[in-house]
Amino acid sequence: MKKEYWDVTDEQVVEKTGKKIAAWITILDQFKAAEKKSNEVVAYLQEEYQVPRYWARTLTTLYTKRKDS
Repeated sequence: MKKEYWDVTDEQVVEKTGKKIAAWITILDQFKAAEKKSNEVVAYLQEEYQVPRYWARTLTTLYTKRKDS
């Protein structure tokens, strides 16, 4: 996967989702996203927070990359 798909700034994320990256990390931690399949996490962000699909996927990938580092 290309780095551009998940290497985004807080400003970009706030503009597209209304929340900073740190807020999304907290939300995904509470959802226990690390224990779920990525498609489940994307669907959760879309359904519960109305995050557009592209950005739901971006946040999910960003979350996974940060947890792996």
